[in-house]
Amino acid sequence: MSSSRTAFQGVTAVLQNSWFAGFLRGHVWRGASKAVCVPGLNCYSCPGAWGSCPIGSLQAVFNRASNRVSLYVSGLIALFGVLLGRAVCGWICPFGLIQELLYRIRSRKVRIGPTPLRCLKYAVLAVLVILMPLLTRDVFGVGDPWFCKLVCPAGTLEAAVPLMALNASLRGAAGWLFAWKLTLLTATIVSSLVIYRPFCRFVCPLGAIYGLFNRLSFVQLTFKEDTCTHCGACTAVCKMGVDPSVSATDPECIRCGDCVAVCPVHALSLGLPPVQRQRTTITD
Repeated sequence: MSSSRTAFQGVTAVLQNSWFAGFLRGHVWRGASKAVCVPGLNCYSCPGAWGSCPIGSLQAVFNRASNRVSLYVSGLIALFGVLLGRAVCGWICPFGLIQELLYRIRSRKVRIGPTPLRCLKYAVLAVLVILMPLLTRDVFGVGDPWFCKLVCPAGTLEAAVPLMALNASLRGAAGWLFAWKLTLLTATIVSSLVIYRPFCRFVCPLGAIYGLFNRLSFVQLTFKEDTCTHCGACTAVCKMGVDPSVSATDPECIRCGDCVAVCPVHALSLGLPPVQRQRTTITD
């Protein structure tokens, strides 16, 4: 499952960022496709990006945007959530792939189980993505995309770094804000060497949103309790700190399928949930 999933992640990352002329010219694609959100965290300003980042677009709806546009963006995110849940994180998000590749580099690893730190991403979602754009809009007449502006390491890596490498004028204008975001990106890269997907687990507001859909999304991790022998293999292999035998719909589960691959009795399966057929007994 791991190698095929990595290949799928790589293909989707390339497809989402396949305007290669942007990397050569140092320009951002601004065609009609930028009106559409891609499912994962993929920066609008990445030189090769064809679409928009859901979190960047969601912040934009809290400024002067109309209710129609607001419903359009939130509706797209909800659609991705209902269809895939956090499978988006495990299979489609380019920044998730980058963290996984960094984790594969040989180094001492720190395994973190369930922790209250995972609630931090919900605070980031509430404060930086929703409240601050709304509050600054009311005070200054326009809301800023505060998460993108102050935090997002994906945007720094995918957009700021390549654009500055290609544009001398941008390098000359770089100030303390770019230095701050470069520090956050460096911290994310270093921590990804020893902790599995630290940004996804503790910071990403998009993961927080999709996690809320894990219980009702079409793509489900299904657990058969009557088959399980409670050997603990699934819990031991999960790098996201989830026990599938306790909660197969845990908001932290990214549907990677590692637990499915190691289960010796096939008590776990990944895909569309089975249709529950109710048996009726006819008595005379």
